[in-house]
Amino acid sequence: MRTRSALLAVVTLAGLAACSAPDETPVKVQEAAAVSINNGPDQQRIVPAKVDAAAALLPERIRSKGTLTIGVGASGAGFPPLAFTATDNKTLIGSEPDIAVAVAGVLGLKPELQNTSWENLFIGLDSGKYDLGASNITVTEERKQKYDFATYRKDELAFEARKGAGWKVTGPKDVAGKRIAVGSGTNQEKILVEWSEEAVKQGLPKVDIKYYQTNQATYLALGSGQIDAYLGPNPTAAYHVATAGQTEIIGTYSGAGSTLQGKIALTTKKGSGLVEAYKAALDELIRSGDYRKILDRWNLASEAVPTAEVNPPGLPIEGK
Repeated sequence: MRTRSALLAVVTLAGLAACSAPDETPVKVQEAAAVSINNGPDQQRIVPAKVDAAAALLPERIRSKGTLTIGVGASGAGFPPLAFTATDNKTLIGSEPDIAVAVAGVLGLKPELQNTSWENLFIGLDSGKYDLGASNITVTEERKQKYDFATYRKDELAFEARKGAGWKVTGPKDVAGKRIAVGSGTNQEKILVEWSEEAVKQGLPKVDIKYYQTNQATYLALGSGQIDAYLGPNPTAAYHVATAGQTEIIGTYSGAGSTLQGKIALTTKKGSGLVEAYKAALDELIRSGDYRKILDRWNLASEAVPTAEVNPPGLPIEGK
């Protein structure tokens, strides 16, 4: 894992307004705001008091266990500021762990954070190893067949390229023939595959999609010119742009296109009986103001939602 030498990282994250489809112009990026992020192990997280009404929605097996096992797919370098390891190279920090820990507090449960890979996160949810997945997980119609979701943040994506690359991404035509890295099994991979198919329909070259095991490997490839751009979560891209100073964001989009705002959600195995308790806890965090404090801490206020939703419309299944 990467060693971080500074306790405070000055980060500039761009807020996003609406969303756009592959063939439309990108959304307007708001003025960026500089903040200092504590990436040390002493996080002093917000842990609210138990709210009986929310806790009463928990299944008896969870109440009697007294703990909430939280899976976060941030192995390797993670994806700051959402989920990554602190300067001690072991403490899991970021907005995703913070939200999950606060939810556990409202439900009167002791949080147990476990760092894993993206693939093993879902395996753990399937097996019941994890009660909760908190890892920038987008609601999709395909995932809704296996999982229940309680939403807590907008899903915004960004294309990141080397500084001075001299090109912008406004739709499929702009990535045609380009070497673009994306995370395997992610919402952004699905979008990039669809864009590649659309480019071919327009008589343009397909996108040369590249996959790397970690963000470190992706950024090494980007810096050395092995790839032209990387498509990932906007908060992660903005954090890297601000801290590394060698790249820039060349296009921003909603994770679900122009007709549907993509949503990030706490995730649990379908039928586990936990999702209503998670929604109630999130709504309590929103009501109390703790939710906004957590997002402000990581400069993610522009991605806030007014209320939690259970299993809202997600990114459509391909072909539907």
